[in-house]
Amino acid sequence: MKTLKDVKIGETVTVVKLHGEGAVKRRIMDMGVTKGVQIHIRKVAPLGDPVEVTVRGYELSIRKADAEMIEVE
Repeated sequence: MKTLKDVKIGETVTVVKLHGEGAVKRRIMDMGVTKGVQIHIRKVAPLGDPVEVTVRGYELSIRKADAEMIEVE
C-alpha cells in the first residue's frame, strides 16, 4: 500500500482510498481529497512536514499524519 506520504516531489497520483475515521476523514474529504481525484506533489517542508499539494486546481498543505491516511496509486 502506497500512501501520499511516500510520493516524491513532482509526481502526480490518484487517490484510491481514504483511511481513518470520523472527524479526521471528514476533514480530509472537506479539503477536496476524495476517491479518484488526482494529487500533484508540489513541495515538502525541510523537515518533511507539511507536504504542499495541488488538488482540484488549488494548493493545499497536508500534515504527514494526514498524508499517511491517503492511499494512492
